[in-house]
Amino acid sequence: MNFSVEEENLICMYHTSDRRRTMARMLAALPDMDTEMRRLTNSTLAKLERMTDADFDGQKFVFAGE
Repeated sequence: MNFSVEEENLICMYHTSDRRRTMARMLAALPDMDTEMRRLTNSTLAKLERMTDADFDGQKFVFAGE
């Protein structure tokens, strides 16, 4: 699965031990996000939903700074 830099950074912010917990943390944060962040989060969640747990475990998520 290909993630944009913004999606990868978002995943890094909420990353936990597995895909489902990472997704749960992102979902829990949605009410506190502005519209643009909600859009990014929802699109990222959709990609994570299409991944298998094994694919997630094999993916390297690297936070890209400025």
